Amino acid sequence: MLEKIFKLKENGTNVKTEILAGITTFLSMAYILAVNPNILGNVMNANGVFLATALASAVATFIMGFFANYPIALSAGMGLNAYFAFTVCMGDLADEPDPFKIALTAVLVEGVIFIIMSLFKFREAIVNGIPMNLKYSITTGIGLFIALIGLLGANIIVSDESTTIAMGDLSSPTVVLALLGFLLIAVLSHFKVKGAVLFGILVTWILGMIAEATGWYHVDTEAGVYSLVPSFSDALDFSGIWETAFKFNFSWAAEHLVRFLAIVFSFLFVDLFDTVGTVVGVADKANLLDKDGKLPRAGRVFTADAVGTTVGACLGTSTVTSFVESSTGVAAGGRTGLTACTTAILFLISMVLSPIFLAIPSFATAPALIYVGMLMFTSCKKIHFEEDIAEMVSSYLAIIMMLLTYSIANGIMFGVLSWVLLKVFTGKAKQVSPIMFFVFLLFVLRIIALITGFM
Repeated sequence: MLEKIFKLKENGTNVKTEILAGITTFLSMAYILAVNPNILGNVMNANGVFLATALASAVATFIMGFFANYPIALSAGMGLNAYFAFTVCMGDLADEPDPFKIALTAVLVEGVIFIIMSLFKFREAIVNGIPMNLKYSITTGIGLFIALIGLLGANIIVSDESTTIAMGDLSSPTVVLALLGFLLIAVLSHFKVKGAVLFGILVTWILGMIAEATGWYHVDTEAGVYSLVPSFSDALDFSGIWETAFKFNFSWAAEHLVRFLAIVFSFLFVDLFDTVGTVVGVADKANLLDKDGKLPRAGRVFTADAVGTTVGACLGTSTVTSFVESSTGVAAGGRTGLTACTTAILFLISMVLSPIFLAIPSFATAPALIYVGMLMFTSCKKIHFEEDIAEMVSSYLAIIMMLLTYSIANGIMFGVLSWVLLKVFTGKAKQVSPIMFFVFLLFVLRIIALITGFM
């Protein structure tokens, strides 16, 4: 049955490997179940956001697994949730009653637009139209990007007023345990132990609980340092969903159409290119791209994303998008939709066993992100820097801007803009496809909008 649905043998995998990969992906991204209610809870019911996030993630990831048969998991996108809460609700719409209802309406419209775009294969055309060099650059940049997420999550890298970033306290339990977890994954991977990444996460968490019990790891909730031991005191509370589900404000959208469309476009643009970058990066490392560098069934991938965003808006959460942490499952051997379906099931289980999943700290998932970031970074070997100046500059900018602006979409933007401009200025405009010219125009419009303050 599973073989027929997911074509396991054809993809060189088996049920055990796929399930372990799905668990690994879930544990790597389970932080979203804690972070999203924390962020959106500033403007709406946090319990409802938790339930909406878990349900929308499960629905979208199930669609990805069954419909697209890819090992990619989806949930409420980081960055987009902060934009939803702080920029839209607490900024642009701060004077409006229940601003979250307007924001949810914008996310709903975004989801519907994405469904239409998926039907007309627009996003599929973008993915398949990106030059191979840029695809490898995107994969490399995402590797550095998720490694940075892990390093920050474990406080191995911290902010610094004088140097912007600096090394964290090497005696800190989060730093020590994260580095030990990374070494453990590396050693287990060397000996080809199945589930090495998953074991790294779990062992690091267990060591953290031991550190808490011995007093090395100090709990300080006011400073955002929480206990690593699960507490079931608030489990099984489903009341909040009624405070977030189907809370729309179409009348405001109609009366303030220009402002509303600006909000929709911001959600739409960032999600579009974040998803394109994530899908390209994960597919490249899983060897899912065909010989021409195109992604089979790409339209189905984006349909899952679009439906997830629409369902998420209806339930009460911000834009649902493909998660770069899916690459941890790929590193664990995940190659089919069974990996995604396993992750989706765990999202549903998390609604009942949320204290367990929410107790896993960011420093425990950091080793997985750092290790997988290293694996994705190896795609830089495929980049042909010597072909011409357009290939060299665009690859460089895509990688460095993705990392230093903390945005996959920004990295793609600088990569595409420089690639098209240099191809034109060096007399190679014929090498630029119509879809790349169109994407170039979209990025130009975004820059104009950012400069003018339209978004």
